[in-house]
Amino acid sequence: MSRRVLFAEVPCFYATVEIAQDPALAGRPVIVGGDPRKRGLVQSASPEALAAGVEPEMPVIEALRLCPTARTLRTDVRLYRERMRLLVASLRREVDRLETAGLGAAFVELSASVDAESLGARLRARVAGDLGLPLRIGIASGKSLARLAAEESGERGVLAIAAGAEAAFLAPLPLTRLEGVGRKTAAALAELGARTIGDVAALGPERLEEAFGAHGLRIHALASARDDAPVRGVRHAQSLTREVTVRGESRDGAVLADHVGDLVRELAEELRRQSLVAGQLALRVRYADEGTQARSQALGAPTGLAAELGAVASRLLARTQIGQRAVRTLGVQLSRLSPAGERDRQLDLFPRGS
Repeated sequence: MSRRVLFAEVPCFYATVEIAQDPALAGRPVIVGGDPRKRGLVQSASPEALAAGVEPEMPVIEALRLCPTARTLRTDVRLYRERMRLLVASLRREVDRLETAGLGAAFVELSASVDAESLGARLRARVAGDLGLPLRIGIASGKSLARLAAEESGERGVLAIAAGAEAAFLAPLPLTRLEGVGRKTAAALAELGARTIGDVAALGPERLEEAFGAHGLRIHALASARDDAPVRGVRHAQSLTREVTVRGESRDGAVLADHVGDLVRELAEELRRQSLVAGQLALRVRYADEGTQARSQALGAPTGLAAELGAVASRLLARTQIGQRAVRTLGVQLSRLSPAGERDRQLDLFPRGS
């Protein structure tokens, strides 16, 4: 049986997250990007804005000329990273190993025993229930083809390309849909008579290598559905981080300690949800004068208990200059993560506050 790769993504991730935050934006053209007065660029756009001709990486001011009724929002990377964290956690409830692919997307290598389309439907339902976000799924013999399948999944949201059907699927698609084919490469391919992916495949590897070198061979391989790039899936997160901005840039040690305690409790809850323990804790302090301090400590034994993690974080906080310099942000990171052992799972069974 041929290899099968599943690609899952929240389409138009930044814009979709913003619309989920504010349902009043649903059905409206939305543009997410930089400040148009400073030649900011479009980072994401809703389907309605894309239909009006808006494209990622074009100046926002130009996008507004194409779609003057669009609601423009400034890019909030912190929000999108947080939603990506939740998205990964949701996906991990259905799959053991995955490889993230930027914000809003992930690859999964499928075993022969998995009913791929049923898994895709479960992932869509899971993410919709957990986060209220849409998910589209592509299933194919390689990563690039699976991504294209997801983009073509339509209203059903899941599209599987059967073994042997790859060429027929790819042939009519515009050549700009291939990874690595930007406007300049597309123009050069057009001079060779290619308009579609099928045309690119028909040119043959020798002609493309002559025109583009090694890059041409890569383009031909993708146009011919040959993609052996591995899915570098991991069973669990490698680290977890939480950060908070301190109001008033405080010097009050008690207030700052409370913030750190809240961050640790959030992280401990996330460890519990993912059945993980941490082997190292790091504390990062950013001061109002833009200086930073980082302190870290390896834990004697991996743990997921908030009390143990909090004690370490408190000791690290005491080794900073929090009483002497105003603090702007605090961050706590847990690393060296591993699956929780029986001891950790048993401790979790006791009700909080009992």
